[in-house]
Formats: sequence, structure tokens, C-alpha cells
Amino acid sequence: MASLTGLTANPNPNKSFEILPNPGDSVSSLSFSPKSNLLVATSWDNQVRCWEIVGGNSQPKASISHDQPVLCSAWKDDGTTVFSGGCDKQVKMWPLLSGGQPQTVAMHDAPVKEIAWVPQMNLLVSGSWDKTLRYWDTRQANPVHIQQLPERCYALTVNYPLMIVGTADRNLVVFNLQNPQTEFKRIQSPLKYQTRCLAAFPDQQGFLVGSIEGRVGVHHIDDSQQSKNFTFKCHREGNDIFSVNSLNFHPVHHTFATAGSDGAFNFWDKDSKQRLKAFSRCPLPIPCSAFNSDGSIFAYAVCYDWSRGAENHNPAAAKTSIYLHSPQVSSVYSIHDIEIHPSNVYFIIFGIEHLFFLLNRNLRSKESRGLRQAGSDSIPT
Repeated sequence: MASLTGLTANPNPNKSFEILPNPGDSVSSLSFSPKSNLLVATSWDNQVRCWEIVGGNSQPKASISHDQPVLCSAWKDDGTTVFSGGCDKQVKMWPLLSGGQPQTVAMHDAPVKEIAWVPQMNLLVSGSWDKTLRYWDTRQANPVHIQQLPERCYALTVNYPLMIVGTADRNLVVFNLQNPQTEFKRIQSPLKYQTRCLAAFPDQQGFLVGSIEGRVGVHHIDDSQQSKNFTFKCHREGNDIFSVNSLNFHPVHHTFATAGSDGAFNFWDKDSKQRLKAFSRCPLPIPCSAFNSDGSIFAYAVCYDWSRGAENHNPAAAKTSIYLHSPQVSSVYSIHDIEIHPSNVYFIIFGIEHLFFLLNRNLRSKESRGLRQAGSDSIPT
């Protein structure tokens, strides 16, 4: 089994900004407000906490409690309200900005694993281990619709009108939310082991899927685009294989981040099939992560992720941290973002010629020959 025991004890090897005070137990989800730099974290100590990120500082803003561990969170599109769900089988709606009290707006017969607010429908969607997906008008006590799932809900992603639900037994159920009561397509995951996370493409043409096997699948919905599908390995160290716990698209450049139980996060470009930036491994797993609304902040939690069970958890020694990283443009910028204007063609041609001149010169050197033998950061398939 993969282990982090060989890592150095540096709790913050990437020199990220740490949010204080630390949560009292492992973090299960992170969600930024779509309208501001308010960050919400849910955790296994039954808490939902909110911090305001201002000028490089974090200020605790408020918190609420559930009766049991909290597993998921989502914001309303206007940035006023937070939804949270978990092991108490309910979803709470918290009018955070107005200072109101939370109220229960959704119920299931088993823990609630995933939630999403869909502003185009003015509905809340919740997925549970009771094998149902439920749509809620938060003004009503009963769900608008209950959709049976083939198995327990493990992951969910929405980019209207596209929604994908990942369940046990590697089912991926695709919905067109313009017709939400009917499955659009059901497919078997392209990955061989349990689904851990999902992220819909920004253009709604497909999705990313991550699994416990240290691999990510890039999958298109349209059958005519199947030739563009591929999978790649990540979050592996020698013979150790770690779970991919989180997938997040950058809201501006549409590159994406992966975070895993190896304690690392990486930035990737699916279109060029390149890893843009690899970061140093933290001493504990990263169970969840999130970009803020403009992509200038990447938040990630470092804590025990329960992948080795309760018997391997030592609350006295374990520390839970939430860090904020400010991505460099080069680490999230895709080459496909470059817009070529006619007035720039001369400079581009000159730059390419100069680049080839430098490459020619460098490739003659012994040092460059050694670097070429070492390989590159292209995505390993």
C-alpha cells in the first residue's frame, strides 16, 4: 500500500499561505464563493467554516455545525448562500452573508456525498449513497424529482447543461439538464478502478475522471470525438500508486489541477497533453482543492484522507491544514490561449528562428544530450 512515511517533515514545502485557525479534523471539501474570496471548508468534525481572504490574510468569518461529519459544499450563484451535506443525511442551506441561521432543505436515506446549485434551473441537486439523485426547490419540503442511480453516488460535476454523476461499480451517468429526468448516456469509466472525482470541461463537450489508481481519464461525450479520448498516469512514486482526489479546471485558462493522496498537486493542459507544473509533495494527502473565481488563488487541504481506515488515524499526531497558492501565469497558461495578430507575425517568425538557433547550439553540448536522455513533462499514458 502506498505510504507517505518516507517524506520529509516539512509541512509546507511549497511555501503556500496557511489559513488559520486550522480545522479540528480532516477537510472533505473546499468551495470558493463565485462572487468574492470567501472560502468554505467542510470537515469530519461536523463543521462548516468560512474564511475571508483579503490582501494575503485570512479572517475567520463564521461557522455552523452538522450532527455528523460533513462531506460536501456548494455556493449559490449570487454568493450569498452556502449549501452543505454529509453523514447526517441532510443538506443545510446557510444564508451566510445575511447572518441568518441554517435550515435543512434536503433529506436522503443515506449520507449525502455531493451537492451542486444549478442557477439555470434555480434548483439544488444532491447525490447520495442511497443510490438516488434528487432535485430540490429550496422553498419546498419534498424533492421536485428523484432520479434513481445504478449505485451509490461517489462524485458529481455540473457545467450546465452537462452533468455527470460517478457511482460505485465505475458507472458514469451523463445528464442533459435541459431534460433532467432522463439519462442522456451511461458509460463505464475508462479507468479500471473506483471513481474518485470528476470535472466537466469548460466547453461542456466532455469531462475528466480521476480514480484511486493514480490515473486520469479525458473523455468526450460525442461519439464522433472518441479519438480524442485518452488516460494518463499521475500521482505515482516508483511502485507506489496514490488516489487522485480532486480535479479543478482553471476558470480563465481552462487548464486543470490534480491533487492526490501522495500529498502533491500538479497543473496540466489536456489539449497539448503536457504537465505545466509539478509541485513538491506535502507530508500528508491532499483530499480536496479549489480555484477561486478568477483563478488567482488555488486552495488545497493537507490532512489524513481516511484512505487507510480509522485504525491508521492518530488524532493526537495528525494536523489538518488549508493552504493558499498563487499560481504563476506560466503554470496555468496554455499555449492554446495565444492569439496571433497579423502585426505580430514578423516577431513570431523571428522568435521561432532564434529559438531554433539556440536549440541547435545547445543540442551540440554534452549537457543538453544528458538532459534529452532524462525525458520531458509530456503526459505519460
